[in-house]
Amino acid sequence: MAQLLTSETFTSTVTGTHRLVIPVAIAKKFLGADHRRVQIKASYATNEIYFYGAIHYYDKTYMLSFGKRYQKELGVEPGDYFDIQLIEDTTKYGVEMPEELSTVLETDMEAAYCFEQLSDGKKRSLIYHILRIKNVQRRVDKALLISENLKFGIKDVSLLTKNNS
Repeated sequence: MAQLLTSETFTSTVTGTHRLVIPVAIAKKFLGADHRRVQIKASYATNEIYFYGAIHYYDKTYMLSFGKRYQKELGVEPGDYFDIQLIEDTTKYGVEMPEELSTVLETDMEAAYCFEQLSDGKKRSLIYHILRIKNVQRRVDKALLISENLKFGIKDVSLLTKNNS
């Protein structure tokens, strides 16, 4: 089994409202291996979180998005420095598929086919939508609703998550 591509741990801080600057050598290591999407391990004090993101090149700098939700979860505020490590993303969609959506798509081949026809970004948007729901039954219900809407030919993410009857 091949070893996962990982970076050495580096220290970073939030730039602007939600960006993390990545050292050039680390960014090029991942981009050179065709890994634009990565898993990110962030550590601060006794807190540690994992999340997924994409390496962006903006204004001559390599960056990752690090939204307020992750900042709050990690417990950092503007000006705080914390440790970051990048790990090769091995997921199919660039984020972990929630069990509820996976089960619905495994049992409904037509919906699974329609889901696979969506762009990668739309797939991730739907996955993130399900992941934000805390209640398991509501997650199942939302996965079923998305499945039905896919089969009706709806492709707009904002409409896929709503009851359109």
